Amino acid sequence: MVQDLVTGEVRESLNPHTPMIPASTTKLVTAAAVLGDLGGMKGWWSTELTVPAAEWGKAQVSALTLRGSVDPTLSITGSSNSLTELATEAAASGIREVGQVQLADGILDPVSWQDAVIETPMAAFMPQEWLERRPSSPAAFRTELHTALIRALEDAGIRVTDPALAAPIVPSAESPAEGVASTQSAGPADMLAATLRPSDNLRAEELLASVAARPDGTGTLQTAGQRAANILRGWGVDTSGIELHDGSGLSRDNRLTARALVDLLDVMYRTGGTRQPYPDPLAVFEKNANPYAEALAHAGVGGSKYGRGGTLNGRLVGSDLDVRAKTGTLPGVSSLAGYVVGQSGHPLAFAVLMNGPETAPILELRAVQDDWVRAIAGQY
Repeated sequence: MVQDLVTGEVRESLNPHTPMIPASTTKLVTAAAVLGDLGGMKGWWSTELTVPAAEWGKAQVSALTLRGSVDPTLSITGSSNSLTELATEAAASGIREVGQVQLADGILDPVSWQDAVIETPMAAFMPQEWLERRPSSPAAFRTELHTALIRALEDAGIRVTDPALAAPIVPSAESPAEGVASTQSAGPADMLAATLRPSDNLRAEELLASVAARPDGTGTLQTAGQRAANILRGWGVDTSGIELHDGSGLSRDNRLTARALVDLLDVMYRTGGTRQPYPDPLAVFEKNANPYAEALAHAGVGGSKYGRGGTLNGRLVGSDLDVRAKTGTLPGVSSLAGYVVGQSGHPLAFAVLMNGPETAPILELRAVQDDWVRAIAGQY
């Protein structure tokens, strides 16, 4: 499907409502759901340390609890957005001794990810240092995070008298707490680019986990997919026939339609993931100031896939086309969805989903897609 984003006219359409295996173009939905959850590119994830409300302001407290919104950018060390920063703030608030250190990680159900294709454990707190070396299980996540937090507190001059790890805590109004330290992430733009451009599957699942997290403890992989679909539906995206079973697109049970993807790309073109539409979306796009479009891979720029070119770094080289898009590849599956500027100067939203036998020659399918993108850019 191809749609002119200036006039709104659908230029090409073939079975746009047919649900297809999308592979990694699923990440377009994951990224958009994050923006919907955070309220746009100016939103953030937060993490805090709390004490029982009755003990606020005291030097000795019975418990210090780590709470958060499943920030996928949190670190263990560092001067900002880290356990180190939280511990330093807690010490500055006057805390000198803590009984038990607790984790309010019951907002996410890591067991719901255990059958995901990515086969990597998820958790409510996923420090950046663990991207390359993940703990082996949700239990190991809890143990290692608990140890790291105690170490950060002790380094900040706070004595921990009971190092035992308690059961997961689900936030409750029956146990009022007061914050003694807090930190927040930068906006999600850099994280989205680091996910979409190289098509990072692990980061995509961590992003979906942040969408899944719910204060009442119902944060499952299944409900995350439902929330993502509901967010898209609220924007007017035609979600008929779509199924979301993960955030990365590794699952062959995922289903998207060309109509849904083009609808989503249209919404992001007009808003960039913000709450309000741009007064002049074309001017924003032409100035490379639409953060959603800029987080996509840019065709033909060469370099590493971890750079601006992403997974399109070696495609459409020499075409002189402005193509910003997301690829998708599984055995027998090849997809491409994004933006290309046509000969009219208008950005075109496009999506092509190709499903076939697992022996299908992926390189040939990509070549067909590239020729098709050249053709629609030249035609419109």
